[in-house]
Amino acid sequence: MPIEIDTKLTPRTLEPKIERLFELSAAKILSLEKTWKPADGTPVFTVKGRYTSRGWTEWTQGFQFGSALLQFDAAGDERFLEIGRRGTVERMATHVSHTGVHDHGFNNISTYGNLLRLMREGKIPANDREREFYELALTVSGAVQASRWTKLADGTGFIHSFNGPHSLFVDTIRSLRSLAVAHQLGHVLMGEQDKRISLLRRLVEHALNTARYNVYYGDGRDAYDVRGRVAHEAIFNTASGVFRCPNSQQGWSPFSTWTRGLAWAILGFAEQLEFLRGCARKSAADLAPLVDQAEVGRVLTNAATATAEFYLAHCCADGIPMWDTDAPNLHRLPDGYLDRPANPFNAWEPVDSSAAAIAAQGLIRLGNYLLAISKPLPPAKLPRGTGAARKFLASQGRRYRQAALTIANTLFAEPYLSTSPKHQGLILHSVYHRPNGWDYVAPGQKVPNGESSLWGDYHTRELALLLLREARGEPYLKFFLS
Repeated sequence: MPIEIDTKLTPRTLEPKIERLFELSAAKILSLEKTWKPADGTPVFTVKGRYTSRGWTEWTQGFQFGSALLQFDAAGDERFLEIGRRGTVERMATHVSHTGVHDHGFNNISTYGNLLRLMREGKIPANDREREFYELALTVSGAVQASRWTKLADGTGFIHSFNGPHSLFVDTIRSLRSLAVAHQLGHVLMGEQDKRISLLRRLVEHALNTARYNVYYGDGRDAYDVRGRVAHEAIFNTASGVFRCPNSQQGWSPFSTWTRGLAWAILGFAEQLEFLRGCARKSAADLAPLVDQAEVGRVLTNAATATAEFYLAHCCADGIPMWDTDAPNLHRLPDGYLDRPANPFNAWEPVDSSAAAIAAQGLIRLGNYLLAISKPLPPAKLPRGTGAARKFLASQGRRYRQAALTIANTLFAEPYLSTSPKHQGLILHSVYHRPNGWDYVAPGQKVPNGESSLWGDYHTRELALLLLREARGEPYLKFFLS
């Protein structure tokens, strides 16, 4: 396995690096707030160290203001609470009612969701009117997201991407957060003739179909079926509801694995497992008439562990992946390049630090989930073989946690941590859309490096906050309501 897992790392040992990261983060957020002109659109990625826009869909606005809220959570500086709160109120309303994207869980949980969480945790003062405002936004967002529904031949369905009703993106597994929170707040999607459509059911069906069609398990599905490989997009015949083929918008090919899509799968499946377990009593009652909850847990756990293992086997020794596991010029890299730390300055193919940040959080959450379900429940007498199974789950959980800490240890330091005050990005060597050639390539370079993305910066802050809270003994960071 290429990654060299450091078994001695703990959130506490990483705390000095995390505190330095948030010190640098503060200046980056303030710089962007000072220089960004809303008329320019939404900041997406940096060019020569300055954030720029790139019109495709406005899926990163929530990361802009959400980053400020994470900064406030970590450091307690109310300037960032004000930036996050003001930006949410002034700029996020159109994202709540946006019917054309699959990104509600990115935009609205990062803003309205973080604000509601901070209030429920007592980190900001309780205010009924303010709370009701956040809750209304989140309920509407979840229903709007659930309305992008494509029905399949077996009667289930999925939330289709902005590409159209034929398109199931692996990214959307993390956008299910919007349906989860809206369901918890008691909301449903109202259809024709006042039909009440369960958001929880749509969440589960989408997750199961992502696991079925976007993730491979080495069972001979096609000639490129390797366990844990992920297809960015699954294509369906919308007339019949039948699966047709894999595809990729941002990866090298339909039969390779775009590593940010792989990372979305690891994190998305892990978060939904946490959600379904964390709300076990309520979700069990809600799910009982709809699906077999034990089967849902089995399928999502299988998808999460398959993708986690594939990531760990295909990243470099320090946990950083190339942008695609089968990118066309990887054969030009030195033999054994996966067995050494990633080289973001190589001449042939870029790495993707944003994929590493997303995957690391997913591995932490998956590890915690496996450790939690490995604990025996009373009565202590268990069926034969259960003890061995629990030991295996616990060992896997610890391994995933340590792998995540190893990745975090890499990301929270140079050459990935951006220390220059002239650079607005926090984490360097992120890639947006390699096939479209959107990423900036500096003079003298053949491939992009040295730049940042808003999602990479946000998810690094989220990863750092998750670990910082654990180091400080604070409540576990989660998107759903407890």
